[in-house]
Amino acid sequence: MIQHITIIVSGKVQGVFYRASAKEKAKEIGVKGLVRNEPSGNVYIEAEATAEALTEFVDWCKSGPARAQVQHVEVVRGEEKGFKSFDILR
Repeated sequence: MIQHITIIVSGKVQGVFYRASAKEKAKEIGVKGLVRNEPSGNVYIEAEATAEALTEFVDWCKSGPARAQVQHVEVVRGEEKGFKSFDILR
């Protein structure tokens, strides 16, 4: 069953290839959704996949790419939106 979560990642997560790395990881494990930088400096992600894939993706989000310094990851469950791919929004 496909589940939907919203993930807010805070810390040093902009300018460190977080969005591109998140897209690569999502593609690797079958997660659909979107990722974008927020004016606050956080990274906003919506993700849809099986519970197992989402758990793996959230675990990845807690460390992110090599240059990221993740301080906090907030996860909120939501309604499925039916994403067809994983996109980086500008």
